[in-house]
Parts: sequence; C-alpha cells; structure tokens
Amino acid sequence: MSDVTRTLRPALVLFALTTALCGLAYPLVTTGLAQALFPAQAEGSLLRQDGQLVGSSLIGQPFSDPGRFWGRPSATAPMPYNGGASSGSNQGPLNPALADAVRARVQALRDADPGNTAPVPLDLVTASASGLDPHISPQAARWQVARVARARGLPPAQVQALVDAHTEQPLLGLLGEPRVHVLALNLALDASRR
Repeated sequence: MSDVTRTLRPALVLFALTTALCGLAYPLVTTGLAQALFPAQAEGSLLRQDGQLVGSSLIGQPFSDPGRFWGRPSATAPMPYNGGASSGSNQGPLNPALADAVRARVQALRDADPGNTAPVPLDLVTASASGLDPHISPQAARWQVARVARARGLPPAQVQALVDAHTEQPLLGLLGEPRVHVLALNLALDASRR
C-alpha cells in the first residue's frame, strides 16, 4: 500500500462517515422528532379554512379590502410579506424617506376612513424588522373597527368583540405585548357572516 493510499483512506472514510451522520442521519432524526412532537409547527404553522390552505400563522398577508383588518406595512421585495426576502426598510428615524413613507401611509389610512380622527397607531404606518409580522397591536385593531364594521354591514360592537376575542396576551403574562393576529381575525370575521 502506498503512502498516498494510507493517508487518503482514513480521510475518505471519515468524510463518508461524517456525511452520513451529519448529512443524512441527523436531519432525518430531527425532522422525525419535530413531526412527532410539534406536527403543526413542523409543517409551517399553516392555517386552513374549510379545508383550504389560507396562510401561515407566522407570516402576515397584505389586505387592502376595507372590510378586512389591515396589518403592518411590509418592506419585503418584490412583493409585500415575501417570506423568501425577510427584511426591514433599513431607514433610520432621521431618514427623510421614512418620514415621507409614514406621512403617505397615514394619509392613505385617513382617506380609507375619513371619519376616524383618532391618532393613527404607529404599527399601522411602520414596517417590522422582518417585514413579515402577522400581528398588530390591539390599539391598531380598535382603530380599524368602525371601517370594517361599516364595510361589512355589522354592528361595531360585534366587530370589537371579535377583536377582543382574538387579542393574544403576553407569554406567561410577562413576555411581549398584547397583540392581534390579523389573518386569524379576518378568518373569524368571514366565519361570522356564515
């Protein structure tokens, strides 16, 4: 056996063993455990309505219909809430482009609901760091109640009750802020009309 063969053989055996262990066995075991222990999360936390896939609980969706609640603006490209391009706008608070974008978003919200003179909640005019946030604050949801109720022909109290029912509290009462999942709330609105 030559010196090259003696040197190369252990390296190739170690390479094959490491590839089999890290490239095949480990991913199969972790995927199997995830499927067994957390099946909904392992499948992408998918939301379904009437057996149809409507989205993921982890990624927001663009809504523009006045009869639906609207989420935070998304800074992803080339389309809003693009899960393959998670990013923020990277515009700092002193950037004139950010101030112009916020002014334009406030004006668009005012135009969509001219009777609403309450201050526009910040999360309705600024994108999240990921650009994918599926939640808004309870204040942002309440700000939209009158418009949604009017567009759907529902009493505002009924729409507000749905907002209250879909307000998630901080984890363990300590971690995070109260929030409303926009897609889940819109699905509940759709279900209430049946």
